[in-house]
Amino acid sequence: MWNIVTVLLLLVTLSAQRGNGKEGQEAQKVGHVSVVVVGGTGDLAKKYLWQGFFQLYINQVSSGYTFSFYGGGLSPANKGTPVLFEILKGISCSRDVPLERCALLKEQFLHLAQYRQLKSIEDYQALAKHIEQQLQEEGMVEVGRLFYLSVPAFAYADIADKVNNSCRPTSGVWLRVVLEKPFGHDFSSAQILATQLGSSLKDEEMYRIDHYLGKQVVSKILPFRKVNKRFLEPMWNKHHIERVEIVLKETLDAKGRILFYDQYGVIRDVLQNHLTEVMTLITMGLPDNLSSTEEVLRNKLKIFSLLQPLGKKQAIIGQYQAYSTEVKEELNKTNDYLSVTPTFAAVMAHIDTAQYDGVPIILTSGKMLDERVGYARILFKNDVFCIQNHNGINCKPKQIIFYFGHGSLQYPAILVTKNLFKPALIDGEWKDVTEHQNVSVLGLPISDYYVQAPTVEREAYAELIAHIFTGRKDCFISAENLLASWSLWTPLLDSLTDSFPRIYPGGADNMNLLDFRLKGKEISYASEAVLMITPDQMGGSATDGFQVMQGKYRSNDMVSAWAVELVERLAADLQAAAEAAVSEGGTFHLALSGGASPLALFYRLAQHHFSFPWRNTHVWMVDERCVPPSESESNFHNLHDHLLQHVKLPYYNIHPMPVQLNQRLCVEEDGGALLYEKEINHLVNGSSFHFVLLGVGYDGHTASLFPGGKVDGPGDSLVTLTESPAKPHQRMSLTLRAINHAHKVALLVMGKGKHELITQLSRVKDNPNKWPVTGIHPTNGRLVWYIDYDALLG
Repeated sequence: MWNIVTVLLLLVTLSAQRGNGKEGQEAQKVGHVSVVVVGGTGDLAKKYLWQGFFQLYINQVSSGYTFSFYGGGLSPANKGTPVLFEILKGISCSRDVPLERCALLKEQFLHLAQYRQLKSIEDYQALAKHIEQQLQEEGMVEVGRLFYLSVPAFAYADIADKVNNSCRPTSGVWLRVVLEKPFGHDFSSAQILATQLGSSLKDEEMYRIDHYLGKQVVSKILPFRKVNKRFLEPMWNKHHIERVEIVLKETLDAKGRILFYDQYGVIRDVLQNHLTEVMTLITMGLPDNLSSTEEVLRNKLKIFSLLQPLGKKQAIIGQYQAYSTEVKEELNKTNDYLSVTPTFAAVMAHIDTAQYDGVPIILTSGKMLDERVGYARILFKNDVFCIQNHNGINCKPKQIIFYFGHGSLQYPAILVTKNLFKPALIDGEWKDVTEHQNVSVLGLPISDYYVQAPTVEREAYAELIAHIFTGRKDCFISAENLLASWSLWTPLLDSLTDSFPRIYPGGADNMNLLDFRLKGKEISYASEAVLMITPDQMGGSATDGFQVMQGKYRSNDMVSAWAVELVERLAADLQAAAEAAVSEGGTFHLALSGGASPLALFYRLAQHHFSFPWRNTHVWMVDERCVPPSESESNFHNLHDHLLQHVKLPYYNIHPMPVQLNQRLCVEEDGGALLYEKEINHLVNGSSFHFVLLGVGYDGHTASLFPGGKVDGPGDSLVTLTESPAKPHQRMSLTLRAINHAHKVALLVMGKGKHELITQLSRVKDNPNKWPVTGIHPTNGRLVWYIDYDALLG
């Protein structure tokens, strides 16, 4: 590291070259500041942080401050140092900095930086000792230490503890610790994290960063509202606002982030933080003093207390088609693993005040959409009716758009349609844009707007780092704000836990698949529900040259088609069987298996077969996991969520397996299997179900009858307890005897992952102990295999 005297001499030189530059933003003590980026060789540091700290250095170079920069990591110094300096070589100056001056600044910055291994408590003690030694040797007065934690959130508490116990500066010197989202994944985890951090750091020392608050347009929402108050105040209410839209669209997938993304999804990743923060800035009461951090944060907090609760009916979710395959590849999941993590979501919020009563606030974001763009739009009601000129300015939409960037415009801007008012300029750092390229923004040509944009575009992280340096906290998330946000979002997230997202292909192919409608205080997809089939089940479509075909498989009837057509055919066959049974005897007894295969069928039945005779149908379980029915692993829980709650079926016609008796799970002495068997004998004529739906596992098991286990139970039993090789191990299942009593058995097999199994089964002889599915032979009924082309042809 250079001698500080040398650095000070360079400061004088650079100051002379700079002339009358901008001085420090706030009056705080001038002296030495140590900057420590923990995770200093990671992706975020490489892309944004070091560039941001270099920009800070450029801005403060003539203000009397001196700096030391440390890139911290887990690797030893001999490995981490070259990586850090390779990153630092890529930093650059803005266009307004002369090349010669930029070269000097960059050279100086590199000499003030060093890599430190920061792994153990001893490493942090060594860093503290090094800082103190440097201060003494150079005779400098320390004024602050800034720690930027660019690490996974699980490491925050431990690092904060090490900083507090080993690296906390002396009294009178400020300490600022920057934390990156996620700040927990629900209210409980956020509260725990806040408590853990609070044991090491004071709240004023923590800077929870949301980089969206550093975006130039977002940071100017309140100033724009303030400077245009005389226009906006009369119209910023339910009488004039039709709706508020806050949108972040991405074209990229989640590759490379799957480990994080599959745990969080789009709602936690974007809506709970970025879009929620923008919503509060648009709807909060306008502070009297925008410079008052306390007032800004207080007004934000008030909005959370006024937001109406969010539930399932206020949200729709989707998942791009290739996501499930990406999860399996990056997380080494088996082919039958099904992720329901949403990659697209739209949520409608309402604020319970007279000002905003009935005004929908839509927050939406997704990956693999048609364009990359972010904006907030306030759409106003238009009470003008044009008799002749429908394209006249007064008949066009009235809207204000806070345009964050990208999209057709390609630069951040605030746009106001000319049929509203001509906005005043926010400040000297913004300009009116009068020369436009030939583009449209949200349905209107750019010439229909008054447009304001920053005179110089700045990166969000650089802006926020400057605020951290000056101790400005209104652009950061307070503990109260964070917990208030999670208290809003956690109930919604809990309600969506077992919901299946709509599958969409991605990009322009999405067409209108993700369009949604608002009805009262509920949101739903605008188009008919589509089947929720996992990507490896999607295969192709009938346009690929194959229609539904019939044939033979293992000497039994077979129906084959692409997945969508196959499920349609199975649903039609099931309804035909139900109508025939009801016509003949007044009742239809249907036994359904667990697993992922039937879910697409359940959606088809619920959304398309409105004439299905549900009132005359009894639904039975083929098998069940020995877990409480309230748990997501329960087959009955999934059956309820994906079918039963969507159809009108008398509750006394529903027959879950009694796996939980006497507050115990599947204990043989409790007689749960015998109890279910008695119920079948009592209600089902001849103990013969009209229709049994089964799947088949990769090992050849069906129902919960596994290779090497008992497939028939003792004597002539119809129900038995079994053991699964996978958790939860204990199961209850119909026996082969019960299944083979049925009038019709359908075996549904879908997905390329089942092709090898289908090939093997076509060659093996009946051996129920090794291949339980080969024991399915209805005594007086019919077995039909429903196999999609992916499973059949590979």
